[in-house]
Amino acid sequence: MNSAAPASGRLVAYGCLALSMSLVGGYVALSKPLVAAFPVLLLAWLRFGIAALAMPHWLKPAPDEPPMTGHTRWLVFLESFLGNFLFSICMLFGVSLTSAVSAGVIMASIPACVAVASWLFLRERITVRIGMAIACAALGIGLLALSPTHASASPGAMKSSIPWLGNLLVFCAVLCETAYAVIGKSLTGRLGPKRIASLINLWGFVLSMPFGIWFALQFDFTAVRFGTWALLVAYALAASIWTVWLWMTGLRHVPAAQAGVFAVLLPVSAALVGVLVLGENLSSPQLLAFVIALVGVVLATWPGRRT
Repeated sequence: MNSAAPASGRLVAYGCLALSMSLVGGYVALSKPLVAAFPVLLLAWLRFGIAALAMPHWLKPAPDEPPMTGHTRWLVFLESFLGNFLFSICMLFGVSLTSAVSAGVIMASIPACVAVASWLFLRERITVRIGMAIACAALGIGLLALSPTHASASPGAMKSSIPWLGNLLVFCAVLCETAYAVIGKSLTGRLGPKRIASLINLWGFVLSMPFGIWFALQFDFTAVRFGTWALLVAYALAASIWTVWLWMTGLRHVPAAQAGVFAVLLPVSAALVGVLVLGENLSSPQLLAFVIALVGVVLATWPGRRT
């Protein structure tokens, strides 16, 4: 953590964190048509495999990078298993059973979860402004939870959806994302962002391989349209490369609790994609909740007084 980082470097870090979470929200929403075309476990394996083909050169350690210890390797595995593999499985199954807007609502609890976890495991101090930002995120999700059920207006909506189970799985994804932020903060002091991204993606590919091969042997790939393949490639690159690199780059200069506040942009972008692209409905309480969430981001990132 570098609390004395120059203002320009801090703004760049904020921009990386904000763009990362916005991209995550976008691909969370856009994964809904993908889970309608592919089995979830096959989709996860394809995602990791496509990304692995795109960044083998990122596996090489930087010249000034110290050798990996056994503890660092264990952290890399946990980062991939919890924040990459399990997050993908819970999120993909979850959005297949509920709406993109509902998934975004639940993921608005990430800032509060990250702040509590960083206080427990990293001993980070939660300032008054960060606490107020977390309260804004909590108020937003509470307001959304009291709003009417978010039904999808798209004609292709799944009739067999089970909203309560989908919402529960999305909340499990929230816990995985919390672990991803906290463990990632520890890793950024040991490895570079590119190497972290490549290593955790490689672990994700290995972990999902048995399930992926099983479903691939039974799947008719010729039935998938070109547009779906293009969306899959964009999803793989965004989920495994761009968002991870941006997040780890920003996390090197920002405390985990403060970085976690940027996760409110995840539900905002997920809901916007759900409304603008997937044809879902956005009510007035949901819109108010997102405004409150953005106020939380401003509180968390507003420059403090020099000491």
